[in-house]
Amino acid sequence: MFKTDLPPDPKEAAAIEARRNREKERQSRFLNVRTRVMGVDVEALNSQVEERKLQEATEQSKKAAYGTNQVQYDVVAQMLEKEQAERTRRLAKKVQEFREQKQQLKNRSELDLWDPNRLWKEFPPHLSNNDPYCGPASLQYFSGEDLNRSTHLRMQQEQFRYSLERQLQEQQQARIDYNCADMLNNQLRLAMDMRAAQMAKLEESCRMAMMSAMANANKFQVAEVAERQRREHQCQQEANLMEIQNQITSDLLTENPQVAQNPVAPHRVLPYCWKGMTPEQRAAIRKVQEAQRHEKEAQRQAEQAMDSEWESQAERLARAAQELEEQERELCAEFRRGLGSFNQQLAKEQKAQHNYLNSIIYTNQPTAQYHLQFNTSSR
Repeated sequence: MFKTDLPPDPKEAAAIEARRNREKERQSRFLNVRTRVMGVDVEALNSQVEERKLQEATEQSKKAAYGTNQVQYDVVAQMLEKEQAERTRRLAKKVQEFREQKQQLKNRSELDLWDPNRLWKEFPPHLSNNDPYCGPASLQYFSGEDLNRSTHLRMQQEQFRYSLERQLQEQQQARIDYNCADMLNNQLRLAMDMRAAQMAKLEESCRMAMMSAMANANKFQVAEVAERQRREHQCQQEANLMEIQNQITSDLLTENPQVAQNPVAPHRVLPYCWKGMTPEQRAAIRKVQEAQRHEKEAQRQAEQAMDSEWESQAERLARAAQELEEQERELCAEFRRGLGSFNQQLAKEQKAQHNYLNSIIYTNQPTAQYHLQFNTSSR
């Protein structure tokens, strides 16, 4: 019904065979301990060396080809340079020929510069400064040249004479003005001297009047000061006498005990007025001190009784604690004995179980074939 004896596909068979070969190669590489541990693949290294050599050979061939091309380019560049130089030379030759044929001297607009009859055609030199043919750029009039020198000299002499006469008049007028000013200055100085003498006399009279008035005022002030000092001394003496009387009759010297009472707090005294305690006050203080001593003695006896009671109670507590410690030690010893017997029983049971496992359960020991089944594939 179905044809089952079909031939295998050659491509598929080739692919399967290639995979098998790769797997075998991979297994041989992985299962080799030295290769796996050291990581050295000699064939791969050799192939890399061959590839490197091939690459270097390719690079050298490229460099050689590049050198050949460069030489060719240099030759072409030299040829182009020679051609450019030849073209430039031909162009320069044509330009020179054009100049010789088309740009002659007779055809130039600057021919008058080389005209041999130029001097005959020029205008004559100027005769005066107002020559219409000579402009500013003709350079026909220079500094120091003067065609009307005599006229100019005459005019300069007249001007000099006029200036001299004017200067003489100005000097005479200046001398007159100076004399007038000097006379006025002398008159002013004389008037100022007279005024200064009058002011000096007036100042002297004023000074004398001021000195007399000041002397009278000083005398009056001296008398007034003496009277004031006398009254002050008298008042001071009266005040001193009054103070002495007050001190003699004061509570400070009479030592009045009522003065030391504080008006705000009757149980307190004023320190600056207090002269000491009275005998009644001292007796009251001693009485209070005696009562305090008795009270202190009773308190001390009570404290001693309390301390003795506390000591007896501490002794009782110490004895009770010692008894509790003895009981605890006995309980611990009993517990250790029970724990030792329990551990011995547990050790016996564990030993019996171990013997049972070794003699009955764990009897199938692994053989060498069991270990050889590992590490047989690269996956």
